[in-house]
Amino acid sequence: MDWQFGGIPLHPLFVHLTSVAVPVAALTAIAVAMWPRARRWLAVSAPIIGLVALVSVPLATSSGEWLEHHERETALLERHTELADGMLPWSIAVFALLALWWAWHRFGTARVTNRGAVRAVGIIGPVLLVVVAVVSIVEVVVIGHAGAESVWKG
Repeated sequence: MDWQFGGIPLHPLFVHLTSVAVPVAALTAIAVAMWPRARRWLAVSAPIIGLVALVSVPLATSSGEWLEHHERETALLERHTELADGMLPWSIAVFALLALWWAWHRFGTARVTNRGAVRAVGIIGPVLLVVVAVVSIVEVVVIGHAGAESVWKG
């Protein structure tokens, strides 16, 4: 696919979408994990926000790979592309955990008779959501910084 519009590369557009969507999804994950009122208020929008973030990552990486083939190879650009390859698993994890967390609170807790399981999910779920969310934010910042360095210093 030709990742440009009117001769202008689309990578910066997708990068900005990703650099907003991933942290918003991560902050949403932290909110629903730690604040029951947010869980009720955000409901199904939390997994939808996670899905937008998830879809934005392959768009950014695919357009970036296209752009990489049209730019001069530098060590900074290579570092940025290597780091960017690690973002997709974290976005998948944020989306999957948000979807599972929503489904658990929407359908699961009322049907589970084992209170131990409810308690375990109530402890492990928020911890996983927060850890994955924080790592995904850190990944976006590190990848974005490496990309900015490759543009402005490269």
